[in-house]
Amino acid sequence: MNLSNLQPAEGSVHNQNKRVGRGQGSGKGGTSTRGHKGAKSRSGYSKKIGFEGGQMPLQRRVPKFGFKNINRVEYQGVNLDTLQLLVDNGLITDTVDFNVLVENRLATKNSLVKILGRGELKAKLKVSAHKFTASAKAAIEAAGGEVVTL
Repeated sequence: MNLSNLQPAEGSVHNQNKRVGRGQGSGKGGTSTRGHKGAKSRSGYSKKIGFEGGQMPLQRRVPKFGFKNINRVEYQGVNLDTLQLLVDNGLITDTVDFNVLVENRLATKNSLVKILGRGELKAKLKVSAHKFTASAKAAIEAAGGEVVTL
């Protein structure tokens, strides 16, 4: 080791940033490495998402598509096999109303509930919901249960 090859210990020096805008003598003064004029040279510049340099952006070139029905009514679906699982786990016994579904996190308190016909139901249940599919209604009644539309 001699004076010609001294260097700091590995990992002790962190700052490797360009110090821009500190005078002409630094070589990074004047425009501070931003070039001349244009949006990118200004302070506060941030490129808009999807901006293509003034060319018409892709999302505006492509036509609008589809249709959203503002009167659509969304239902939270609950299948028969889910109800049977609750019976098997001892969470419900004879009645299934909206509060029971909310407590078991099958629906949220503001949602509308529709009972769907997947799976089979062995238990005799009195089921209250906003809507039923024909197959679900038939399966509940076949098991000796009762269907109540809210």
